[in-house]
Amino acid sequence: MAEDDRFRVRYRLKAADSGDAKARAVGVALEQTVEIPGDIVPAGYISDEIVGRIEEVTALGGDLFETTISYSPDSAGTEVVQLLNVIFGNSSIQQNIRVVGFDPGPAIRTRFAGPRFGIEGVRARTGRSRGGLISPVIKPQGSSVRELAGIAYRCVLGGADIIKDDHGLANQAMAPFRERAVAVSEAVAEANAKTGGSARYFVNVTGHSGYAVDEAFQAKEAGAGGVLLMPGLMGFGVVQALARDASFDLPIMTHPSFTGPFVLTPETGVDHALMYGVFQRLAGSDISVFPNVGGRFGFSAEECLSIAGACRDPDGLGQPMMPSPGGGMSVERAGDMVSMYGEDVVYLLGGSLLRAGDKIADAVRAMRDAVDLASG
Repeated sequence: MAEDDRFRVRYRLKAADSGDAKARAVGVALEQTVEIPGDIVPAGYISDEIVGRIEEVTALGGDLFETTISYSPDSAGTEVVQLLNVIFGNSSIQQNIRVVGFDPGPAIRTRFAGPRFGIEGVRARTGRSRGGLISPVIKPQGSSVRELAGIAYRCVLGGADIIKDDHGLANQAMAPFRERAVAVSEAVAEANAKTGGSARYFVNVTGHSGYAVDEAFQAKEAGAGGVLLMPGLMGFGVVQALARDASFDLPIMTHPSFTGPFVLTPETGVDHALMYGVFQRLAGSDISVFPNVGGRFGFSAEECLSIAGACRDPDGLGQPMMPSPGGGMSVERAGDMVSMYGEDVVYLLGGSLLRAGDKIADAVRAMRDAVDLASG
């Protein structure tokens, strides 16, 4: 394997001094690859190629240091699960280690295609060539299939681009997966026929049957225009399997449920841009949902912008994907949100829409008009 083919991960460490930092870096390089003490690493291919190589250790001030470690693409193969395992598998269980950077290198870029649709493909499927996309979320859990289909229908009449299942809609008795997928898909198609639009319904796939990929194909057969997946619960491998399958041919939206502990503590975990931008894109997601600034989850404007930047970075792996901030969305904030995120974004509209009741179409239309006006 050529030297330049290696991929590089940047870690921020807490350490007592530079000597301790270097020792911690050595520990990470071994832990993330061979998981044995350095003095018993077999000579040859394993020691020369597989073991992580420490390229630098830099003092940041105080007890903070950064180290860049390079890894052989052979250690990852072609599986996103194993690639993430090398990036931050066992070390994620240790204290005071945080992943703050990732450079895939040419070999990983070749092996991992990223999003199948990306920004351009999602726009083509929804028929929205410019401006932010509007995505109401049908909820709440406990609603009947008929009620959810009715909400979706009215939202499409109001100008929605994507109807998204709430991530709490799984296979409960109140609205079973297959029945919901069929009914809401039919409602969206009926509303599209009236408006002449191309709104898409993204069905939440949870793997209740034990076969998440099969469920995604069932959603497609039911008429869905995309799927919602929760890689923090299901694993990134499901995202990759569907993105790589040309016969699936539907956009994928990923939801952040269960991933909070990775990003919320600054001393450990993974930077926001990596978790919700780089890693989702790496797996093959086309739209990445994350908590918006000003909502109830406490992400800062800087963190949200870093996520959106990683989703749309032209130098990122594969084609750019759509960031999808949710929470704190309103007509009054539309101008600020457009100024902050720009045009290539999917705006999630959640519980606040339900206050409109039977006039939910008017509420969606008001948001559509506000986003369009702010976009010029």
